[in-house]
Amino acid sequence: MKINLLLILFLSSIYISAQTDSYSIGGYAKYLFSTVKYNQTEQRYYDHLIHTRLNTKWYPLSNLTGTFELRFRTYFGTSVEKYPDYSHLIKSYQPLMNLDVFLWNNKSSIGYLEADRIYFDYFSGNLQTTIGRQRIAWGTSWVWNPLDIFNPKSVLDFDHEELPGVDALRLQYYTGPVSKIELSLAPAREKENSSYALLYSNNAFDYDFNFIAGFHKERWIIGTGWSGDILEAGFRGEITYSQNPERINYFDNVYSPYNIESISSNTNNVLNFVLSGDYTFPNSFYIHTEILYNSNGKSKDIGLFNQEAAQLGMLSASRWSVYQEFSYDITPLMRGSVFTILNPIDKSFVLVPSLSYSIITNLDLYLIGLFFNGSDRTEYGNYGHFFYARLKYSF
Repeated sequence: MKINLLLILFLSSIYISAQTDSYSIGGYAKYLFSTVKYNQTEQRYYDHLIHTRLNTKWYPLSNLTGTFELRFRTYFGTSVEKYPDYSHLIKSYQPLMNLDVFLWNNKSSIGYLEADRIYFDYFSGNLQTTIGRQRIAWGTSWVWNPLDIFNPKSVLDFDHEELPGVDALRLQYYTGPVSKIELSLAPAREKENSSYALLYSNNAFDYDFNFIAGFHKERWIIGTGWSGDILEAGFRGEITYSQNPERINYFDNVYSPYNIESISSNTNNVLNFVLSGDYTFPNSFYIHTEILYNSNGKSKDIGLFNQEAAQLGMLSASRWSVYQEFSYDITPLMRGSVFTILNPIDKSFVLVPSLSYSIITNLDLYLIGLFFNGSDRTEYGNYGHFFYARLKYSF
Protein backbone atom coordinates (compact mmCIF):
# COMPACT_ATOMS: atom_id res chain seq x y z
CA MET A 1 0.00 0.00 0.00
CA LYS A 2 2.82 2.41 0.85
CA ILE A 3 4.50 1.78 -2.51
CA ASN A 4 1.28 2.53 -4.37
CA LEU A 5 0.73 5.76 -2.45
CA LEU A 6 4.31 6.92 -2.97
CA LEU A 7 4.02 6.21 -6.69
CA ILE A 8 0.82 8.24 -6.98
CA LEU A 9 2.35 11.14 -5.03
CA PHE A 10 5.55 10.98 -7.10
CA LEU A 11 3.65 11.12 -10.40
CA SER A 12 1.48 13.92 -9.04
CA SER A 13 4.50 15.98 -7.99
CA ILE A 14 6.15 15.57 -11.41
CA TYR A 15 2.98 16.55 -13.18
CA ILE A 16 2.09 19.53 -10.98
CA SER A 17 5.66 20.91 -10.84
CA ALA A 18 5.79 20.79 -14.63
CA GLN A 19 2.80 23.09 -14.99
CA THR A 20 4.76 26.15 -15.95
CA ASP A 21 2.77 26.64 -19.15
CA SER A 22 -0.94 26.61 -19.79
CA TYR A 23 -3.06 23.98 -18.12
CA SER A 24 -6.67 23.28 -17.20
CA ILE A 25 -8.24 21.93 -14.00
CA GLY A 26 -11.76 20.61 -13.50
CA GLY A 27 -13.68 17.88 -11.82
CA TYR A 28 -16.69 17.22 -9.64
CA ALA A 29 -17.89 16.14 -6.21
CA LYS A 30 -20.72 13.64 -5.80
CA TYR A 31 -22.76 12.17 -2.98
CA LEU A 32 -24.49 8.86 -3.73
CA PHE A 33 -27.06 7.32 -1.38
CA SER A 34 -28.22 3.76 -2.00
CA THR A 35 -30.70 1.38 -0.43
CA VAL A 36 -30.70 -2.27 -1.43
CA LYS A 37 -32.87 -5.28 -0.69
CA TYR A 38 -31.16 -8.53 -1.66
CA ASN A 39 -33.27 -11.61 -2.31
CA GLN A 40 -31.08 -13.74 -0.04
CA THR A 41 -31.52 -11.57 3.09
CA GLU A 42 -34.31 -9.95 5.05
CA GLN A 43 -32.24 -6.89 6.01
CA ARG A 44 -32.27 -3.75 3.90
CA TYR A 45 -28.87 -2.17 3.28
CA TYR A 46 -28.24 1.60 3.40
CA ASP A 47 -24.96 2.85 1.97
CA HIS A 48 -23.23 6.17 1.25
CA LEU A 49 -20.51 7.15 -1.19
CA ILE A 50 -18.70 10.49 -1.36
CA HIS A 51 -16.82 10.71 -4.64
CA THR A 52 -14.51 13.54 -5.67
CA ARG A 53 -12.62 13.77 -8.94
CA LEU A 54 -9.83 16.01 -10.19
CA ASN A 55 -9.19 16.26 -13.95
CA THR A 56 -6.10 18.13 -15.11
CA LYS A 57 -4.47 18.71 -18.48
CA TRP A 58 -1.08 20.25 -19.19
CA TYR A 59 -0.10 21.78 -22.56
CA PRO A 60 3.71 22.22 -22.57
CA LEU A 61 3.87 22.24 -26.39
CA SER A 62 1.38 22.79 -29.17
CA ASN A 63 1.62 19.10 -30.10
CA LEU A 64 2.00 17.59 -26.61
CA THR A 65 -0.69 17.17 -23.94
CA GLY A 66 -0.39 15.56 -20.52
CA THR A 67 -3.47 14.24 -18.72
CA PHE A 68 -3.67 13.37 -15.03
CA GLU A 69 -6.98 12.42 -13.39
CA LEU A 70 -7.59 11.25 -9.83
CA ARG A 71 -10.71 10.01 -8.12
CA PHE A 72 -11.15 9.61 -4.37
CA ARG A 73 -14.04 7.63 -2.93
CA THR A 74 -15.22 7.30 0.66
CA TYR A 75 -17.63 4.45 1.45
CA PHE A 76 -19.63 3.99 4.64
CA GLY A 77 -22.85 2.26 5.59
CA THR A 78 -24.32 -1.21 6.01
CA SER A 79 -22.28 -2.97 3.31
CA VAL A 80 -18.95 -1.83 4.77
CA GLU A 81 -20.05 -2.88 8.25
CA LYS A 82 -21.43 -6.29 7.21
CA TYR A 83 -18.79 -7.46 4.71
CA PRO A 84 -15.18 -7.61 6.00
CA ASP A 85 -13.84 -8.00 2.42
CA TYR A 86 -15.97 -5.22 0.91
CA SER A 87 -12.79 -3.44 -0.21
CA HIS A 88 -12.18 -6.22 -2.76
CA LEU A 89 -15.49 -5.40 -4.44
CA ILE A 90 -14.61 -1.74 -5.03
CA LYS A 91 -10.94 -2.14 -5.96
CA SER A 92 -10.12 -1.54 -9.64
CA TYR A 93 -8.04 -4.26 -11.27
CA GLN A 94 -5.23 -3.16 -13.59
CA PRO A 95 -3.15 -5.82 -15.37
CA LEU A 96 0.07 -3.75 -15.45
CA MET A 97 0.38 -0.97 -12.84
CA ASN A 98 -1.38 -0.49 -9.51
CA LEU A 99 -1.88 3.27 -9.16
CA ASP A 100 -4.33 3.02 -6.28
CA VAL A 101 -4.25 2.86 -2.52
CA PHE A 102 -6.63 2.37 0.40
CA LEU A 103 -5.96 5.37 2.62
CA TRP A 104 -7.97 3.64 5.34
CA ASN A 105 -10.03 0.48 5.59
CA ASN A 106 -11.86 -0.20 8.83
CA LYS A 107 -15.18 -1.59 10.05
CA SER A 108 -17.11 1.65 9.51
CA SER A 109 -15.65 3.28 6.38
CA ILE A 110 -13.20 2.91 3.49
CA GLY A 111 -11.12 5.59 1.77
CA TYR A 112 -9.89 4.66 -1.72
CA LEU A 113 -7.65 6.82 -3.95
CA GLU A 114 -7.02 5.93 -7.59
CA ALA A 115 -5.28 7.47 -10.60
CA ASP A 116 -7.45 6.18 -13.45
CA ARG A 117 -6.08 8.46 -16.21
CA ILE A 118 -2.43 9.40 -16.57
CA TYR A 119 -1.00 9.64 -20.07
CA PHE A 120 0.87 11.80 -22.58
CA ASP A 121 -0.48 12.48 -26.07
CA TYR A 122 1.95 13.57 -28.80
CA PHE A 123 1.29 14.59 -32.43
CA SER A 124 3.94 14.48 -35.15
CA GLY A 125 2.56 15.01 -38.63
CA ASN A 126 -0.04 12.31 -39.23
CA LEU A 127 1.11 10.20 -36.29
CA GLN A 128 -0.49 10.44 -32.85
CA THR A 129 1.24 8.64 -29.97
CA THR A 130 -0.47 8.10 -26.61
CA ILE A 131 1.22 6.33 -23.72
CA GLY A 132 -0.09 5.70 -20.22
CA ARG A 133 -3.39 4.88 -18.57
CA GLN A 134 -6.08 5.84 -21.08
CA ARG A 135 -9.38 4.69 -22.55
CA ILE A 136 -9.29 2.83 -25.88
CA ALA A 137 -12.84 2.64 -27.22
CA TRP A 138 -13.19 0.85 -30.55
CA GLY A 139 -16.83 -0.12 -30.25
CA THR A 140 -19.60 1.52 -32.26
CA SER A 141 -22.65 0.34 -30.29
CA TRP A 142 -23.78 2.03 -27.09
CA VAL A 143 -24.54 -0.85 -24.70
CA TRP A 144 -22.50 -3.91 -25.68
CA ASN A 145 -19.13 -3.61 -27.42
CA PRO A 146 -17.40 -6.85 -28.45
CA LEU A 147 -14.75 -4.68 -30.18
CA ASP A 148 -13.72 -3.02 -26.91
CA ILE A 149 -11.23 -5.69 -25.88
CA PHE A 150 -8.97 -3.37 -23.88
CA ASN A 151 -11.36 -1.81 -21.35
CA PRO A 152 -14.92 -3.15 -21.61
CA LYS A 153 -17.75 -1.28 -19.92
CA SER A 154 -21.04 -2.21 -18.25
CA VAL A 155 -24.23 -0.22 -18.84
CA LEU A 156 -25.29 -1.01 -15.25
CA ASP A 157 -22.19 0.72 -13.85
CA PHE A 158 -23.94 4.08 -14.19
CA ASP A 159 -21.82 5.99 -11.65
CA HIS A 160 -18.48 5.40 -13.43
CA GLU A 161 -18.99 8.16 -15.97
CA GLU A 162 -15.41 8.25 -17.27
CA LEU A 163 -15.50 4.47 -17.93
CA PRO A 164 -12.53 2.13 -17.35
CA GLY A 165 -9.05 2.78 -18.73
CA VAL A 166 -6.02 0.62 -19.51
CA ASP A 167 -2.23 0.97 -19.37
CA ALA A 168 -1.21 0.97 -23.01
CA LEU A 169 0.82 2.35 -25.88
CA ARG A 170 -1.40 3.61 -28.70
CA LEU A 171 -0.14 4.62 -32.15
CA GLN A 172 -2.63 6.22 -34.56
CA TYR A 173 -1.58 7.07 -38.12
CA TYR A 174 -4.14 9.15 -40.04
CA THR A 175 -4.19 8.14 -43.70
CA GLY A 176 -6.87 10.70 -44.56
CA PRO A 177 -9.45 13.07 -43.04
CA VAL A 178 -11.72 10.15 -42.00
CA SER A 179 -9.38 7.15 -42.06
CA LYS A 180 -6.59 5.84 -39.85
CA ILE A 181 -4.51 2.81 -38.90
CA GLU A 182 -4.10 2.19 -35.18
CA LEU A 183 -1.88 -0.16 -33.16
CA SER A 184 -2.62 -0.59 -29.45
CA LEU A 185 -0.40 -2.57 -27.08
CA ALA A 186 -1.56 -3.31 -23.53
CA PRO A 187 1.01 -5.53 -21.76
CA ALA A 188 0.32 -7.11 -18.37
CA ARG A 189 2.27 -8.53 -15.48
CA GLU A 190 0.96 -11.97 -16.47
CA LYS A 191 1.44 -12.70 -20.16
CA GLU A 192 -1.98 -14.35 -20.42
CA ASN A 193 -3.69 -11.04 -19.55
CA SER A 194 -1.99 -8.96 -22.27
CA SER A 195 -3.81 -7.58 -25.32
CA TYR A 196 -2.41 -6.43 -28.68
CA ALA A 197 -4.51 -5.39 -31.66
CA LEU A 198 -4.54 -3.47 -34.93
CA LEU A 199 -7.45 -1.36 -36.15
CA TYR A 200 -8.28 0.15 -39.52
CA SER A 201 -10.98 2.83 -39.58
CA ASN A 202 -12.56 4.45 -42.63
CA ASN A 203 -15.74 6.14 -43.84
CA ALA A 204 -17.68 4.89 -46.88
CA PHE A 205 -21.29 5.30 -48.01
CA ASP A 206 -21.81 7.76 -45.10
CA TYR A 207 -20.91 5.00 -42.61
CA ASP A 208 -17.94 4.72 -40.27
CA PHE A 209 -16.31 1.28 -40.43
CA ASN A 210 -13.81 -0.31 -38.04
CA PHE A 211 -11.83 -3.51 -38.70
CA ILE A 212 -9.70 -5.13 -35.99
CA ALA A 213 -7.33 -8.08 -35.65
CA GLY A 214 -5.19 -9.06 -32.70
CA PHE A 215 -4.71 -11.12 -29.57
CA HIS A 216 -6.75 -10.68 -26.40
CA LYS A 217 -5.57 -12.70 -23.40
CA GLU A 218 -3.67 -15.10 -25.68
CA ARG A 219 -6.70 -15.66 -27.91
CA TRP A 220 -6.78 -14.39 -31.48
CA ILE A 221 -9.71 -12.17 -32.43
CA ILE A 222 -10.93 -10.51 -35.62
CA GLY A 223 -13.92 -8.22 -36.01
CA THR A 224 -15.66 -5.31 -37.62
CA GLY A 225 -18.07 -2.57 -36.60
CA TRP A 226 -20.08 0.15 -38.30
CA SER A 227 -22.02 3.29 -37.44
CA GLY A 228 -24.42 5.27 -39.65
CA ASP A 229 -28.12 5.87 -40.12
CA ILE A 230 -31.14 4.62 -42.05
CA LEU A 231 -33.95 7.14 -42.66
CA GLU A 232 -32.50 9.41 -39.95
CA ALA A 233 -32.44 6.57 -37.42
CA GLY A 234 -29.07 5.51 -36.03
CA PHE A 235 -27.88 2.07 -37.10
CA ARG A 236 -24.79 0.48 -35.58
CA GLY A 237 -23.35 -2.97 -35.15
CA GLU A 238 -20.32 -5.06 -34.24
CA ILE A 239 -19.18 -8.57 -35.13
CA THR A 240 -16.25 -10.49 -33.65
CA TYR A 241 -14.92 -14.00 -34.19
CA SER A 242 -12.37 -15.27 -31.70
CA GLN A 243 -10.55 -18.33 -30.47
CA ASN A 244 -12.31 -20.42 -27.84
CA PRO A 245 -11.29 -19.55 -24.25
CA GLU A 246 -8.91 -21.72 -22.24
CA ARG A 247 -10.68 -24.11 -19.90
CA ILE A 248 -11.09 -22.94 -16.27
CA ASN A 249 -11.16 -26.05 -14.10
CA TYR A 250 -12.13 -24.11 -10.98
CA PHE A 251 -15.79 -23.99 -11.98
CA ASP A 252 -16.14 -27.76 -12.48
CA ASN A 253 -16.90 -28.21 -8.78
CA VAL A 254 -19.50 -25.45 -8.94
CA TYR A 255 -21.38 -27.06 -11.82
CA SER A 256 -21.02 -30.75 -10.93
CA PRO A 257 -24.08 -30.88 -8.61
CA TYR A 258 -26.21 -29.68 -11.53
CA ASN A 259 -24.62 -32.05 -14.07
CA ILE A 260 -23.76 -29.18 -16.42
CA GLU A 261 -20.53 -28.19 -18.19
CA SER A 262 -18.67 -24.92 -17.86
CA ILE A 263 -18.63 -22.28 -20.59
CA SER A 264 -14.91 -22.83 -21.13
CA SER A 265 -15.46 -26.53 -21.82
CA ASN A 266 -16.78 -25.51 -25.25
CA THR A 267 -13.97 -26.00 -27.77
CA ASN A 268 -15.67 -24.10 -30.59
CA ASN A 269 -14.51 -20.66 -31.64
CA VAL A 270 -16.74 -17.80 -30.50
CA LEU A 271 -18.98 -15.57 -32.62
CA ASN A 272 -20.40 -12.36 -31.12
CA PHE A 273 -22.55 -9.78 -32.83
CA VAL A 274 -24.50 -6.71 -31.77
CA LEU A 275 -27.17 -4.82 -33.70
CA SER A 276 -28.18 -1.39 -32.42
CA GLY A 277 -30.69 1.22 -33.55
CA ASP A 278 -32.01 4.46 -32.07
CA TYR A 279 -34.23 7.38 -33.07
CA THR A 280 -35.10 10.77 -31.55
CA PHE A 281 -38.51 12.22 -32.38
CA PRO A 282 -39.04 16.00 -32.80
CA ASN A 283 -40.63 16.21 -29.32
CA SER A 284 -37.39 14.76 -27.75
CA PHE A 285 -38.87 11.26 -27.24
CA TYR A 286 -36.01 8.82 -27.70
CA ILE A 287 -36.05 5.08 -28.40
CA HIS A 288 -33.06 2.74 -28.47
CA THR A 289 -32.97 -1.00 -29.14
CA GLU A 290 -29.96 -3.31 -29.05
CA ILE A 291 -29.54 -7.08 -29.48
CA LEU A 292 -26.54 -9.19 -28.43
CA TYR A 293 -25.73 -12.72 -29.62
CA ASN A 294 -22.99 -14.89 -28.14
CA SER A 295 -22.42 -18.34 -29.69
CA ASN A 296 -20.67 -19.51 -26.51
CA GLY A 297 -23.54 -18.38 -24.28
CA LYS A 298 -25.79 -20.69 -22.30
CA SER A 299 -29.50 -21.39 -22.74
CA LYS A 300 -30.21 -23.11 -19.40
CA ASP A 301 -29.39 -22.29 -15.76
CA ILE A 302 -27.77 -19.11 -17.06
CA GLY A 303 -27.46 -17.47 -13.66
CA LEU A 304 -24.98 -20.13 -12.53
CA PHE A 305 -22.54 -19.00 -15.23
CA ASN A 306 -22.42 -15.24 -14.49
CA GLN A 307 -19.18 -15.42 -12.50
CA GLU A 308 -17.36 -17.55 -15.08
CA ALA A 309 -18.61 -15.34 -17.93
CA ALA A 310 -17.24 -12.25 -16.18
CA GLN A 311 -13.87 -13.94 -15.65
CA LEU A 312 -13.74 -14.89 -19.34
CA GLY A 313 -14.53 -11.30 -20.37
CA MET A 314 -17.90 -12.21 -21.88
CA LEU A 315 -20.53 -9.47 -22.17
CA SER A 316 -23.25 -11.88 -21.01
CA ALA A 317 -23.49 -15.53 -19.98
CA SER A 318 -26.58 -15.91 -22.17
CA ARG A 319 -26.87 -16.87 -25.83
CA TRP A 320 -29.19 -13.89 -26.47
CA SER A 321 -29.76 -10.53 -24.74
CA VAL A 322 -32.08 -7.62 -25.60
CA TYR A 323 -31.81 -3.97 -24.51
CA GLN A 324 -34.70 -1.51 -24.81
CA GLU A 325 -34.67 2.16 -23.76
CA PHE A 326 -37.16 5.02 -23.80
CA SER A 327 -36.29 8.59 -22.79
CA TYR A 328 -38.07 11.96 -22.82
CA ASP A 329 -37.31 15.56 -21.84
CA ILE A 330 -40.10 16.31 -19.35
CA THR A 331 -38.89 19.90 -19.10
CA PRO A 332 -35.74 21.61 -20.44
CA LEU A 333 -34.11 20.82 -17.06
CA MET A 334 -35.59 17.37 -16.38
CA ARG A 335 -35.21 14.13 -18.32
CA GLY A 336 -36.86 10.81 -17.60
CA SER A 337 -35.61 7.48 -18.88
CA VAL A 338 -36.32 3.79 -18.51
CA PHE A 339 -34.48 0.83 -19.99
CA THR A 340 -34.57 -2.90 -19.56
CA ILE A 341 -32.15 -5.70 -20.32
CA LEU A 342 -34.13 -8.85 -21.07
CA ASN A 343 -32.97 -12.41 -21.35
CA PRO A 344 -35.42 -13.81 -23.92
CA ILE A 345 -34.41 -17.40 -23.10
CA ASP A 346 -35.15 -17.56 -19.36
CA LYS A 347 -37.43 -14.46 -19.28
CA SER A 348 -35.42 -12.77 -16.51
CA PHE A 349 -34.75 -9.03 -16.75
CA VAL A 350 -33.49 -5.90 -15.04
CA LEU A 351 -35.65 -2.76 -15.21
CA VAL A 352 -33.84 0.58 -14.78
CA PRO A 353 -35.95 3.77 -14.48
CA SER A 354 -34.14 7.07 -13.90
CA LEU A 355 -34.78 10.80 -13.57
CA SER A 356 -32.20 13.57 -13.98
CA TYR A 357 -32.77 17.19 -12.95
CA SER A 358 -30.55 20.26 -13.19
CA ILE A 359 -31.17 22.08 -9.89
CA ILE A 360 -28.91 25.04 -10.59
CA THR A 361 -25.86 25.62 -12.77
CA ASN A 362 -23.34 22.82 -12.18
CA LEU A 363 -25.55 21.06 -9.59
CA ASP A 364 -27.52 18.01 -10.74
CA LEU A 365 -29.83 15.50 -9.08
CA TYR A 366 -30.04 11.94 -10.38
CA LEU A 367 -32.46 9.22 -9.22
CA ILE A 368 -32.16 5.67 -10.52
CA GLY A 369 -33.46 2.22 -9.63
CA LEU A 370 -32.28 -1.26 -10.64
CA PHE A 371 -34.99 -3.88 -10.27
CA PHE A 372 -33.89 -7.44 -11.02
CA ASN A 373 -36.53 -10.08 -11.63
CA GLY A 374 -36.51 -13.74 -12.55
CA SER A 375 -36.75 -17.29 -11.28
CA ASP A 376 -33.97 -19.09 -9.45
CA ARG A 377 -30.83 -19.73 -11.55
CA THR A 378 -31.90 -17.28 -14.26
CA GLU A 379 -29.49 -14.56 -15.37
CA TYR A 380 -31.13 -11.68 -13.47
CA GLY A 381 -33.16 -13.59 -10.88
CA ASN A 382 -31.05 -13.44 -7.72
CA TYR A 383 -29.90 -9.84 -7.26
CA GLY A 384 -32.76 -7.94 -5.65
CA HIS A 385 -33.82 -4.31 -5.89
CA PHE A 386 -31.53 -1.25 -5.77
CA PHE A 387 -32.38 2.45 -5.47
CA TYR A 388 -29.88 5.32 -5.77
CA ALA A 389 -30.04 9.09 -5.27
CA ARG A 390 -27.09 11.24 -6.35
CA LEU A 391 -26.13 14.88 -6.07
CA LYS A 392 -23.31 16.08 -8.30
CA TYR A 393 -21.50 19.40 -8.33
CA SER A 394 -19.16 20.07 -11.26
CA PHE A 395 -16.36 22.64 -11.35
